[in-house]
Amino acid sequence: MHEAVASPLVAWQNFYVIIGTAAATLTGLMFVVVTVIAGVQRQLSSLNDGVAAFSTPSVVHFCVSLLVAALLSAPWPELWYAGLLLGLCGIGGMIYIFIVIRRTRRQTSYQPVLEDWLWHTILPLCSYVAFVVSAVMLATDAPLALFIIAAGMVMLLFIGIHNAWDNVTYLIVEYVVSNNARRDQ
Repeated sequence: MHEAVASPLVAWQNFYVIIGTAAATLTGLMFVVVTVIAGVQRQLSSLNDGVAAFSTPSVVHFCVSLLVAALLSAPWPELWYAGLLLGLCGIGGMIYIFIVIRRTRRQTSYQPVLEDWLWHTILPLCSYVAFVVSAVMLATDAPLALFIIAAGMVMLLFIGIHNAWDNVTYLIVEYVVSNNARRDQ
């Protein structure tokens, strides 16, 4: 019985290794980015709330992708164990997105536009909902559930990459504008 249950996950091992490696690497890279941002942030102290609202979620999304890859790479005796933990990750992610929404609304350093709401809240929420839905489906339709999980994981990686890039370019532009304004005075 163990081989029959494990077989859907075994076919996905390489995918989870690739996604997990990418998520871990990007998480490490975010620490470097945050260190660089800290230097810029000292000169742009008005951006503190905005950086907290927009940077931390990228790290969380990378870490969730890594966690899901690890969960689904484990040799579970039955799929419902993995489904339960995946469902908890999805619910936790959904709760976290509502925290991100609250932080985004409270910060005053930047006025979010539709693209920001899409990439920082709507798309991540879709990924976390996909985890919850696929967790429920895992026991009844594992092949389809695994494709939905894969889509959610890849989407979180792309969201994290997009948001990290968006944050860094925004801060660099603000830094240059701030420095130019000081030189002109």
